[in-house]
Amino acid sequence: MKSIPAVKTNQSKARRARPKAQPCPKQSVSKIPYIYPMKKTLVVLTGAGISAESGIKTFRDSDGLWEGHNVMDVATPEGWNKNPQLVLDFYNARRRQLHEVQPNQGHRILAELENDFTVHIITQNVDNLHEAAGSTRVLHLHGELFKIRSVRNHENILDWQHDLHWGDKDANGHQLRPHIVWFGEAVPALDEAISLAQRADIFAVVGTSLQVYPAAGLMQYANPNVPVFYVDPKPATIPYVSNPLEVIAEVASKGMKILQSKLLALR
Repeated sequence: MKSIPAVKTNQSKARRARPKAQPCPKQSVSKIPYIYPMKKTLVVLTGAGISAESGIKTFRDSDGLWEGHNVMDVATPEGWNKNPQLVLDFYNARRRQLHEVQPNQGHRILAELENDFTVHIITQNVDNLHEAAGSTRVLHLHGELFKIRSVRNHENILDWQHDLHWGDKDANGHQLRPHIVWFGEAVPALDEAISLAQRADIFAVVGTSLQVYPAAGLMQYANPNVPVFYVDPKPATIPYVSNPLEVIAEVASKGMKILQSKLLALR
């Protein structure tokens, strides 16, 4: 930027007349705005257990089946290639069920916690119950039932709340499939999930057996001093976490009430 040269003046001609003294006008005193302290970042990893109390079955029952189906038949690319109609029927039934269920207390408490924390939910669930409860920052690791995508372009994702049929195609004539991350497929949201875990001031795990990777390893990305809370009626052993860890061995709705009081004490 060029400097502006000073302007020389003839002081005898440019001298200002001394102003007459005037009374000082009254000035309104503006209130200094209160600066609220920054909210802590709470990152919560949720699994099937938080939706079970809403009537959605956990991903795999003790017999290894999902709603009576072998997981390999309905949740893998191989299953889709072998029998796409079975896969479509399976997710159509799950999608219809989602219209009939409601969020439970566990979902609602997580939404309420946004009043006191910056809450980021990383969920392994494909339902929309977190959003229905009012949570505003939800990252779906494994896809969403109310979305579909092209078999050729995984970024061509559409909202879809009714049945999907063989022959339903995108604008380029390619078959549409459930927007679900099946076993053996890459997890597109993983990098974002890792970034969230690294930024957490508090990390919580709710309703998951921590058996499905890479989701189960996310808490390892939290800073070592970050407190970790684990809510599950049958909590898994977590030998690899050096963080301060507190286990709440309760179902999600009851455990979340306990967790809420503990979290509010850490604000």
